[in-house]
Amino acid sequence: MNMMTAQPEPAVLPSQRQAHVDFAAPDLPVMLPGRPDMRYDLPKAWRHFKLLVKDKEDTSQVTPIFEALPWRGVYDAALAFLKTERAQEIRRKEPSLVKILDDHESLRKLPTGSLAHVYCDFMEREGLSAHGLVDELDKNRPANMYWEDQVTWYFNRMRDTHDLMHILSGFGRDALGEQCVLAFTYSQQPSPAHLFLGYAGGLEIRKHPVKVPVFRAVREAQKMGKACPRLVEMAITELLPLPIDEVRRRLNIKAPSYYNQAHAMWRAAGIDPYDLMAPVAKAA
Repeated sequence: MNMMTAQPEPAVLPSQRQAHVDFAAPDLPVMLPGRPDMRYDLPKAWRHFKLLVKDKEDTSQVTPIFEALPWRGVYDAALAFLKTERAQEIRRKEPSLVKILDDHESLRKLPTGSLAHVYCDFMEREGLSAHGLVDELDKNRPANMYWEDQVTWYFNRMRDTHDLMHILSGFGRDALGEQCVLAFTYSQQPSPAHLFLGYAGGLEIRKHPVKVPVFRAVREAQKMGKACPRLVEMAITELLPLPIDEVRRRLNIKAPSYYNQAHAMWRAAGIDPYDLMAPVAKAA
């Protein structure tokens, strides 16, 4: 009797499994059973944070920190939104923000000066894509952490609006800007991991010899995120054609004060805010 050795299944990323799902389908379940409870695991968070401190380029440590310090009310928030007619209308129109945001050819046809154009300029200048963020996050996410339901669609939007938060808030991809976006995001999606990493990163920036209002900038970002309606629950396709200043006005987003002040202080000292470690290396 011939025995065949079972072959291991190829690794499948959550994003690849989602590719065949119609998130606009009217019969898509709202929330499937079996999702894990959102519980804190402080030892796990601290363990991965210490590894991240040792190697700040090791982004594989970030996802476990978010898993260990989740937004415990995320299911309630998602379900409360998904039961509204507005949510279902947005789901029908925007089943995938990745496809919408990565279609720069279509976005470029919208008015000059619109959020769409500013978004394309930002993403192309930085060499980014919405799908690239999906791939980056999925590298460290178990393939079985996936459910074909509307809550997954809501979770996807929390991920896919990250770069829009950068653009709308005015916080760049420099070290301080990233901490500010984390604090902004905390007020939108209150996972303690956002706040923990935002202020922990602020502590690292405070070590720089040129002192600037780091924590005031992070705190201001947190307040900005609270004043802004939850972006994940906004119709993004309705915002993209509008002038970016109009979008910010509608979302109650004002220009950051302390962040811009910090940049001005660094530049006055001859320091590029996007390369903070260079002056430190020269001084060593």
